[in-house]
Amino acid sequence: MAERTALVTRRSFLKSSALAAGSLVVPRLALPAHGATDPWAEADAIVARIVVPGLPARDFNVKSYGAVADGTTDCTAAIAKAIAACNAAGGGRVVVPSGTFLTGAIHLKSNVNLYVAAGAVLRFSTDPKKYLPVVRTSWEANDCYNYSPLIYAYRQTNIAVTGPGTLDGQGAAWWVWVPKAIWDWKPGMPSQGADSRKLRAQGESGVPVEQRVYGGGHYLRPHFIEPYGCTNVLIEGVTIKNSPFWTLHPLFSRGVTIRNVSVQSYGPNDDGCDPECCTDVFIHDCHFNTKDDNIAIKSGRGADGLRRATPSKNIVIRNMRVSRGGGAIAIGSEESAGVSHVYVDGLTGDDARLSTAVLIKAQSHYGPGTVEHVYMRRFDLAGVLNGVITMTYYYGGVPEDGPYRPTFRDIHYSGFTCRGSRNVLNLHGFPDHPIGPAISLTGSTFTGVTGQAFVAENVTGLTRSSVTVNGKPG
Repeated sequence: MAERTALVTRRSFLKSSALAAGSLVVPRLALPAHGATDPWAEADAIVARIVVPGLPARDFNVKSYGAVADGTTDCTAAIAKAIAACNAAGGGRVVVPSGTFLTGAIHLKSNVNLYVAAGAVLRFSTDPKKYLPVVRTSWEANDCYNYSPLIYAYRQTNIAVTGPGTLDGQGAAWWVWVPKAIWDWKPGMPSQGADSRKLRAQGESGVPVEQRVYGGGHYLRPHFIEPYGCTNVLIEGVTIKNSPFWTLHPLFSRGVTIRNVSVQSYGPNDDGCDPECCTDVFIHDCHFNTKDDNIAIKSGRGADGLRRATPSKNIVIRNMRVSRGGGAIAIGSEESAGVSHVYVDGLTGDDARLSTAVLIKAQSHYGPGTVEHVYMRRFDLAGVLNGVITMTYYYGGVPEDGPYRPTFRDIHYSGFTCRGSRNVLNLHGFPDHPIGPAISLTGSTFTGVTGQAFVAENVTGLTRSSVTVNGKPG
């Protein structure tokens, strides 16, 4: 028999505050009855319509255009020539053969597959000048012009990065832009903090994107791979190491496939994959081992996200393996334009140093986005350090005093197994704007739970059934 948890009054030191005059409130819409359609059939339909680029069997070896595999010669221009020739010929593979090739920014063009062969290492320069001129991008979900991502494509069709080789971002050279603690910073040291705060303020005040120019003389680290506004994208097989910032960042793109990829990084904000304002995304059979979130779905921060009005939706994630990191699967915290129709089926967490399995996060200063129609099942976790499933409007401890009210509703979890955690559910809504309705947990087993099994503050419409905690019905 399902247990229904009624609206729970938040017991917190955070001071409750009513919505200020003029605050933006997202209206609650009527929800369809849960179970009216099969969500996993919907996921199959999304996967079936995604087009994986099929490119001509035509190779352009970067050595033929002047690239030298000595790890010290700058091969940026040679790789660019190979890409231009491949594109002009109607498409094919730009092949990076065995050896170590040093490069700056790589800009892909339509119908080009950057193929990194077995034994090949693309090692990216640590000189920021190699990522200029600036390009249109997004930084922590605010629009701007910044250093080029290490691999970038702007409004291209049928692009790919594939092969069994390695992409090394040499991220440690960029990570020093983020002091480990405020007391580590001294005047004159590079730091992204001032630039980050300025960009956020520009986003909220509506400064035109063309005036938000960073890059040289600034300290906003570049993404690793970013297809911006692209259609039919494939990233397959490669090992990606030591990202300066977010690793895989599809932005405003449609029809994205990421499969059999390994991401290994342990620096600040080195998320494994951040689909942002994307539609029809399929991520499967990958291994992510990062310091920050492994997968984090986003759709813009604050006023920028509202202006974009481009949600992330129709995202299917299957058969993943994650190790350390923040959330195995995260949504937010920048999700102002909304996130919907997310299907996660099959995830193994093989390291109990993972912070949490699911982290759906927002705050009152980041936007009013609605997260809904989310389904996750078949998680097998060695353990997590905190709550197995965390959903919070108080991300970062920020109280409810901002102008926005996010909404989480119609979110369903089933078939979870976790062998060690603090809590099972850790849910925190606002007193004036609860999480829910239609949040469910079914058919799951949790052992080694050391704290409260279920924390649900300001949540409505929570149900759970066939759940056991430490051997007892939950």
